[in-house]
Amino acid sequence: MHRRKFLKIVGSTGVILATTGVGIGTFITTRTPKTALLPWKQAGSQYTDPMRRALSYAILAPNPHNRQPWMVDLQSSTEAVLTCDLQRLLPDTDPFSRQIIIGLGCFLELFAQAANYSGYRAQITLFPEGEPGEQLNEQPVARLTLIEDSQIVPDPLFVHALNRRTNRNPYDMERSITQNDLTEITMVAGSNVSAGGVVQGKQLQDLRDLTRDALRDEILDPQAFRESVDLMRIGRAEIEANPDGISLGGAFLETLSLVGLLNRKELADPGSSAFQVGLDMVDDQALTSMGFVWINTRSNGRREQIAAGRSYLRIALRVTSLGLAMQPMSQALQEYPAMQTYYKKIHSMLTDGTEERVQMLARLGYATKIAPSPRWALSTRTRAS
Repeated sequence: MHRRKFLKIVGSTGVILATTGVGIGTFITTRTPKTALLPWKQAGSQYTDPMRRALSYAILAPNPHNRQPWMVDLQSSTEAVLTCDLQRLLPDTDPFSRQIIIGLGCFLELFAQAANYSGYRAQITLFPEGEPGEQLNEQPVARLTLIEDSQIVPDPLFVHALNRRTNRNPYDMERSITQNDLTEITMVAGSNVSAGGVVQGKQLQDLRDLTRDALRDEILDPQAFRESVDLMRIGRAEIEANPDGISLGGAFLETLSLVGLLNRKELADPGSSAFQVGLDMVDDQALTSMGFVWINTRSNGRREQIAAGRSYLRIALRVTSLGLAMQPMSQALQEYPAMQTYYKKIHSMLTDGTEERVQMLARLGYATKIAPSPRWALSTRTRAS
C-alpha cells in the first residue's frame, strides 16, 4: 500500500480513537493477544504430571487452518486417548480429512518428543478400534501411554519446538538455500516416508508457478474460499475469543478493520481491494519461494497420513534449527474438484507414477521472524475421565 494512503488510514484511525479516549500509541502497543499466546509460555512448566506436560507441547503442533482438531480424554497421569474433534474439519477443501489427520500426526510426534525430553517413552497405538475410512468418526485416533525410562535419549530436534513457526511472509530472494541444508532437512523425515526437495533450477520455478496458480484458484473458488473467510479472526478481540483459524492481527490490520477496509464481506468480494490484496499476497508467497520440500508415502491410508504428519513436524523443527522459514503449500494436493488438474500435475512431477502419494508440499526460504500462532489452552482440549 502506498505511503500516502497508509498515512491517511492512520489519520482516520486517530480520529476514531480520539472519540473513545484511546491514544494511537496505546492502540498500536496493545494489539498483541495475550491469553491466546499463553500456551507457548506455559508449555512444560505449568504441569506436574507427565501426560499433561507432554500434551502442553503437543498442542503447539502445526495443523491445517490452525483448527487444532485434537481432543484428549485423560485416563491417568500416564494414559490418555486421542480423538478428533469432528466440529473442526474442513469439508470443502479437505473433504476426506486427509490434512486433518496429518495435523494429528504432527501432534503425536511433538507429544512423543516432549515425553522423551521428560524421561518417558511414548507408546502410541494408532486406531485401536479400527482405521476410519473416507470420513472420520468418533473412534480413537490413538491410545497414548507413557512409560518411565531413565535410559531414553531425547531427540535433539525438540529444543526447537517453541521457536517453530509457519511463516507466510515473502521470502528473501537474495538468500539462496544450499544443497547441504536441503539434505539436512530431508534426512530427518523418518523411515516410513520418502522426502525430497529442490532449491534451484527449472523444477523450482515450475513449483513456484504451480503453487501460485493453485492457491489463486482456491481463492477464486467461492465455496472453498468461504471456508477460509469464515475462519478468519480479525483483530485482537476475535483472536482472544477464538484462538484458532486464520489470525489477522496486529496494529496495521486492525487499523484497516477500524476504517472499514478489512472485514469478511470485503475479503470475500472479488471486486474489493481487500480481495485483490489477498491475490497479490499469493504471488508474494509462492514466487519468492527459495526452495520446496515434499513428503511422499507409498499409499494413502490413515496410518500413512499420520506418518506424513510426524515427518512434517520433524522437518519443521530441522528447518527452524537452520534459521530458515517454511510454509505449507497444500492446495495442489487437495481432493476437491477445482484442484483436480493441479493434483494430477503435482503427482506427475513428484512421484514415480505408481500409487505413491504426495502428502505434504512446503516452501522454504529466509524471512522476517514472526510471532507464534494463537492456541486454545490445554484445559479446553482435554477431558478428564
